[in-house]
Amino acid sequence: MIRSELVQQLIDDNPGLTPHDVEAIVTTFFDTIADKLAADGRVELRGFGAFSTRARGARTGRNPRTGEVVEVSAKRVPYFKPGKEMRLRLNCEA
Repeated sequence: MIRSELVQQLIDDNPGLTPHDVEAIVTTFFDTIADKLAADGRVELRGFGAFSTRARGARTGRNPRTGEVVEVSAKRVPYFKPGKEMRLRLNCEA
């Protein structure tokens, strides 16, 4: 599912909301999660899962096209851990 499909599904399920309102809600939701992760925080949605970041150390990599050695700097990457209810639902154990 892509963002526009999510917005359309919410519009269909909530006829009292305008498309502009739904778009604003979805944008706020995603922006809030991204802002919290950027501030080195954690976002937990009970029954769904938790978003956090993990540190990756600096390393030596290679340019696949030229084979040249390239230094890759340390960085933080997003990480998602599904909740118990999601894992059960995905494995048809619910």
